[in-house]
Amino acid sequence: MHIAEGILSAPALVTGAALAAGGVALGLRKTDDERIPRVAVLASAFFVASLIHVNIGPGSVHLVLNGLMGVILGWASFPAILVALILQAVLFGYGGLTSLGANTVVMALPGVACYYLFRGVIRNGRGAGVFAAGFAAGAMAIVLGGLLFATALVASGKEFLGIVQAVLVAHVPVMVIEGFVTGSVAVFLRRVRPEMLDARERGPTTRREPLREGKTNA
Repeated sequence: MHIAEGILSAPALVTGAALAAGGVALGLRKTDDERIPRVAVLASAFFVASLIHVNIGPGSVHLVLNGLMGVILGWASFPAILVALILQAVLFGYGGLTSLGANTVVMALPGVACYYLFRGVIRNGRGAGVFAAGFAAGAMAIVLGGLLFATALVASGKEFLGIVQAVLVAHVPVMVIEGFVTGSVAVFLRRVRPEMLDARERGPTTRREPLREGKTNA
């Protein structure tokens, strides 16, 4: 879903840069010191996952993990994805520096949308409900990213319409895979590290009364 250099029109580039700058600024404001390691880990996962390309037809697809990043990081997805995209552009030539803002918006904004849509169920639900919400977040983030990708290309010229259709069709299997990955990780984190989802593990608690002098347990 990387948009290369020299494809987008000037208005699309400016709009993407402005939206990305706003998202990054808000993400940095909402990121405290305790969340920085979490942001770094997910930025690394995004960096690695989106380097693995699978050729399908005239193009290629890859995992994005923006739904997973969204439900865990929220607005912090913007700076995390921006840093990863800068490294990919500089080190491997994926995307480009001029299209950096548009690429950031295409991948980060859907994650933020899924954060608000599904965070309640993922934080407070259990079992199948958490998996279903995670699956929906992973799949929907790809759908929304594809629509933003299509909007940016079509706004830059109708000649990209054929490419847009091919890219959207090619990402259908990616939607399913992303859904399973995000749902599975959400269930796992909900069980073992609920704090990563800003959730509290609920369960029965027991309270032991301290023994008083002169009393023993039978």
